[in-house]
Amino acid sequence: MKSNIKQLVASCTTCLQAKPDHAKYLGLLSPLPVPAESWQVISMDFIEGLPRSGAANWVMVVVDKFSKFAHFVPLLHPFTAQQVAQVFLDHIYCLHGMPSHIISDHDRIFTSHFWKELFRLAGTKLCMSSAYHPQSDGQTERVNQCLKAFLWCFVHSCPKQWLRWLSLAEYWYNTSLHSSLNRSPFEVLFGHPPRHFSLSPPEASSVPDVETMLTEHSTMLDLVRQHLLRAQQRMKLYADKHRSERSFNIGDMIFLKL
Repeated sequence: MKSNIKQLVASCTTCLQAKPDHAKYLGLLSPLPVPAESWQVISMDFIEGLPRSGAANWVMVVVDKFSKFAHFVPLLHPFTAQQVAQVFLDHIYCLHGMPSHIISDHDRIFTSHFWKELFRLAGTKLCMSSAYHPQSDGQTERVNQCLKAFLWCFVHSCPKQWLRWLSLAEYWYNTSLHSSLNRSPFEVLFGHPPRHFSLSPPEASSVPDVETMLTEHSTMLDLVRQHLLRAQQRMKLYADKHRSERSFNIGDMIFLKL
């Protein structure tokens, strides 16, 4: 009789819908794969609600998933998907080429037919995250927080001047030490630390030491990849402590908690 009662309660529709679920968060963390090179996979997001400064009141944030290098592009809202695509062409594509994957949320720009068709023809896969999935677009959200904190520290007394500081904010972020990389995004992308106020590319040379420099650069990229993998494993370890593993088969009937 006891086993029959347990089976009845476990299969009771009313009980399943009404009783609270005290289990840990369902599903273990599944980080996205680490790209093989810079600007192969990028993430995009918008910062809204800023006071109008010059001809901008929004910021488009674009972050490379491998090097963590970021670009902050000012925008004037309202804008269309065509305008954002042109800004992407002028500030991202002209510098780094076309990425293979773009990670974003379900903003109306990213879900528009124009945006989807444009990148479908370009051969770029659009990866849109659902809510509460920091393993997908959490990177961009964290960069947004850093940018807001930087601007707030510099323009809290004159908030309408934030556009003047945006380029310095981008330089600050890209030249700061990143905990996952164990170096700055600038150094990962360009292979050398930045030169303040007098930045210039190294002159071309036919000296055999160039071979050594290229080897060191390749070694650095391998080390960066190892740092990213270790950071992902650390994030997964801490996140899985508050999750529980569940598996379902095709055809199983389940309830979704909305």
